[in-house]
Amino acid sequence: MYNQATADVDPPLAVIDLDSFDANADDLVRRASGLPIRVASKSLRCRFMIERALARPGFRGVMGYSLAEALWLHGTLPDTDLLVAYPTADRSALRALAASESGRRLITLTIDSPDHLDFIDASLGPGHPDLRVCLEIDVAWWPLERGALRVGTWRSPLRTPHQAADFAAAVLARPGFTLVGVMGYEGQIAGVGDAPPGHPLRAAVLRAIQARSAMELSERRAEAVRRIRQLTALEFVNGGGTGSLESTAADRSVTELTAGSGLVGPALFDSYRRFKPRPALLYALPVVRRPWPGTVTLFSGGYLASGTGTPDRLPAPFCPQGLRLTRTEGAGEVQTPVRGPAADRLAVGDRVWMRHAKAGELAERFTRYYVAEPGSAQPRVVPTYRGEGQCFH
Repeated sequence: MYNQATADVDPPLAVIDLDSFDANADDLVRRASGLPIRVASKSLRCRFMIERALARPGFRGVMGYSLAEALWLHGTLPDTDLLVAYPTADRSALRALAASESGRRLITLTIDSPDHLDFIDASLGPGHPDLRVCLEIDVAWWPLERGALRVGTWRSPLRTPHQAADFAAAVLARPGFTLVGVMGYEGQIAGVGDAPPGHPLRAAVLRAIQARSAMELSERRAEAVRRIRQLTALEFVNGGGTGSLESTAADRSVTELTAGSGLVGPALFDSYRRFKPRPALLYALPVVRRPWPGTVTLFSGGYLASGTGTPDRLPAPFCPQGLRLTRTEGAGEVQTPVRGPAADRLAVGDRVWMRHAKAGELAERFTRYYVAEPGSAQPRVVPTYRGEGQCFH
């Protein structure tokens, strides 16, 4: 279907499979058990996909990754609630936010220490307008009493309910800030597949860790939220990610979830038992060489994902089936050799469809996506952030 839909376009190119995108959206809503899902823009970086998700029942608001991005999205999605999920040190963006009455009403900043408040005050000067802020708590799992072992992402220093409540009180006492929310991203559950293929022992260990972590977090987060609610009303308590919707939704202190990667179904999300997203974003590379029987070389393709630098961050051949990257070259800047029985059936100019490992990062490589949908003779063309001249670091 993808070859036919893009027959007049020269690769490299990328395609959104609209049927798969919508099916993934429906599955996320099912797994959310009635809680609204905030769309993680980092995992899409394409306004068409963000807007399509927001138009569906069960989705509400956007979680951005940059204040500059949130300001830009506010200009194009003017009535959308925007949570910037990472603390900012962008002084010019802070000044733009302070100058925007509508932006101050709809954009929320994430903070976790007095340093953030000090930086904002220093950037904006005394008497600045009130800014909406969300307190992030540490939701990693610390299985040992003295903190010698930690499982999870390194984010907030606010680990205990007492620390969270004390900082909330400090925010409430500080002019120029309005505390409206609490968030926490349990990356050790949401971002780590519990069924790595070919590693049954590791899978068992991961499941045990995730179960213990979810149990401990449910109690600790609920207590932190309870203490903060004694100090002020909260508009939202945000949690989770694509891989943890079930366990996060079961936490009664949480009022909304976040997901983005599950809409696209990148290769990193193949190793979960609870759900199987359909690949909804693919890219095609052309065959440019046939250097050896069972081997073809593709042009470009070195779209490696950020993170640990492990093999699971490499892109994966998808179609035709039976192809694999080579261990000596992997996916290269200007060429990507692939091997397998299907290679002998490919000629120069043919296409190999690939899947990237992390959802949104493909948008940094393409200025446009082609939208493949049934019944359409010609695919729509939609811009990525890059295609709209935007690059948010």
